[in-house]
Amino acid sequence: MDFIPRKRFIVGAGLGLIGTVVAACSGNKQTATGDQTATTSAAASGSPTPAKPIAKTSAVPVGSGVIVDDVVVTQPSAGVFKGFSATCTHLGCTVSTVADGTINCPCHGSKFNLDGSVAQGPAARPLDTKNIAVQGDSVVSI
Repeated sequence: MDFIPRKRFIVGAGLGLIGTVVAACSGNKQTATGDQTATTSAAASGSPTPAKPIAKTSAVPVGSGVIVDDVVVTQPSAGVFKGFSATCTHLGCTVSTVADGTINCPCHGSKFNLDGSVAQGPAARPLDTKNIAVQGDSVVSI
C-alpha cells in the first residue's frame, strides 16, 4: 500500500483549494457601475440578459425628462437620452420633478442639469448614471 507523503498531500490540497476559489471568482464579473454581468456559461450560450423597459421615447420630452421608479430619463436634445439615479446625491432624498430644464429635489432645493451635473446645491456631486439604451420606441435599462 502506497501512501502520499504528508508534504505532497498538503501542497496538493492547497493548490486544489486555490483552483476552486479562482474558478468561483471568475464566474461573475463586476462592471464599473457595480452591476453583475451574466456568468461566463450564460454568455457562452448566447442568451443575453433581457433589457428592462423604462419608458417610451415619446414620453420623454426634448429638453426635459421623466422619473420612473428609481430612474430619471432625460432627453437634453432630440434623440439623445440619458439615465440617472433618482436619488439626490446630497442626503439621499428622491428627486421629484423634471421642470424648466432641471431635475429637482424637494428636500433641500438641489437642482441637476439634464446631463446629471449639479445646477444648484447643496448637492456637490452629479447624479449617479444609470445604463440605458433606446430599443425601438422604448428606453430600456441595460
